[in-house]
Amino acid sequence: MSALLDDCLVIVLAGGVGERLYPLTKERAKPAVYFGGPYRIIDFVLSNCINSGLRRVFIATQYKSLSLNRHIRMGWGIISEELGEFIEILPPQKRVSEHWYQGTADAVYQNLYSITRESPRYLIVLAGDHVYKMDYSRMLRFHQERGAAVTLAAIEVAQSESSRFGIVAVDETERVTGFEEKPKQGSPIPGSPDFTLASMGVYVFDTDVLVRALEADANQPTNHDFGKDIIPALIHQVPVYSYRFYDENKKAAKYWRDIGTLDAYFDANMDLCQVNPEFNLYDPEWPLRTYQPQAPPAKFVFAEVGVRCGEALDSVISPGCIVSGSSIYGSVLCPNVRVHSFCRIEQCILMPGVRVGRHARIRRAIIDRDVLIPRGALIGYDLDEDRKRHTVTDSGIVVVTTDDEPLIGPLTEDALKFEAEADRRGGGG
Repeated sequence: MSALLDDCLVIVLAGGVGERLYPLTKERAKPAVYFGGPYRIIDFVLSNCINSGLRRVFIATQYKSLSLNRHIRMGWGIISEELGEFIEILPPQKRVSEHWYQGTADAVYQNLYSITRESPRYLIVLAGDHVYKMDYSRMLRFHQERGAAVTLAAIEVAQSESSRFGIVAVDETERVTGFEEKPKQGSPIPGSPDFTLASMGVYVFDTDVLVRALEADANQPTNHDFGKDIIPALIHQVPVYSYRFYDENKKAAKYWRDIGTLDAYFDANMDLCQVNPEFNLYDPEWPLRTYQPQAPPAKFVFAEVGVRCGEALDSVISPGCIVSGSSIYGSVLCPNVRVHSFCRIEQCILMPGVRVGRHARIRRAIIDRDVLIPRGALIGYDLDEDRKRHTVTDSGIVVVTTDDEPLIGPLTEDALKFEAEADRRGGGG
């Protein structure tokens, strides 16, 4: 297996605009968006690479990549260049084109110079914006054993979800017979007519096969996209196989999330707050790495139960957070968040550096980095009012940025009296 891994190179595609995640992608690339507390989205695919024994990794970046580049530099310098290992960023260089990256395939094509210099026998192409745990070495071994020229990872989804994904048609041997982007009705899995196979954006290529395909595609008026152009063309030319992302013990698909929309992003974060989440951040056998800022432990202050109590239930709280006499329920707090007293936070994601003023009430919301929530703010309780001030998704998730002015709710005389009595007892917060 070691020799097989040494023959392999990885390229992570991390240059997408992420329009459906706007306004979270207003100032950052989609793979740089925070997820699950201290992590960035790209950390999951990079952790997969390291845990799989793959230590030659290119990252193709493009759109608003400053924070992503900084995160990679500060958090992923864990490999040994003396041993030929690297995690290296590839911005557009216009070596073979006058254009920036025009699609996923074009991003790889424009970097063939860097790829071929490494002389890999196999090239693994990965999307940098999905959340999952996967041992790529097993997929690579499957690719070799099947004699495949191309192997794509696929996951079972219900037929009703076909229109969200690139759908793979396979025969009984898992050989791919068709590929279609976001059809109304997907090809059923043999023996499971209610399910279809969705592409995960994870590909293993014989490098020579991919180079020829990219060179041919570059001269055609296509989308220069793996799902729309490269894979459909190669199906009829070389052996293309599907690698099923499946848990044999649970007899079900493993956890994989395309968090390309605000609702999907919110739901995946909320998954982490479950008592036994399907996606486990605490698995010592599959460590998740990231850049960890120097921050003290999270702190919860005031223990006046029923009066003023700092508490967090069914929540993920990152280092540097202080919850001062407020209640947090089913929420994810990124590093260095400060919640002042008498607040109630329910099913929320608070990005790094968020400050929440006293008496704020927030539910089903995403609060972007460094937002200052004023005293008495009311978010998520009146969606009609929220739509005048913030982005609100189809499912009612409110997204608050530094450009917004939240609604200030009325404070009752009882609340003000309650606050004054608490302050007389001392402690601030």
